[in-house]
Amino acid sequence: MKSRKQANTACPCGGADLSACCGRYLAPDGPPAPTAQALMRSRFSAYALGREDYLLATWHPSTRPQSLDLAEEAGVVKWIGLEVKRCEAGLHGDEAGTVEFVARYKVGGKAERLHEASRFVREDGRWYYLVGEVS
Repeated sequence: MKSRKQANTACPCGGADLSACCGRYLAPDGPPAPTAQALMRSRFSAYALGREDYLLATWHPSTRPQSLDLAEEAGVVKWIGLEVKRCEAGLHGDEAGTVEFVARYKVGGKAERLHEASRFVREDGRWYYLVGEVS
């Protein structure tokens, strides 16, 4: 049984409930994100929650860094909002897709934003983040 606090936890990506939104993909035994946009949203949530393991697991091996050092950012960077601007492909039958988004965050109390067009690929039925172009 979920506690009241768990049941009312908002998803960092903007969803009403973490467990019904990105939380299901972040769970160790959870299903893979079904679309490029769902993966992008879950990756935003993973950044907000400090889930480096999920970020690395969903990063394509050809472009994946060794580590992200999120532990060093804990308490310094606070992810506060996400707006999806557009999606190109990235659906169930596609092999690739692009998601453009604006992520808002604070560093030391100062508001910042990241505007990126991220490219995703699907291999063996699973979506992976490939690369992003920051604008």
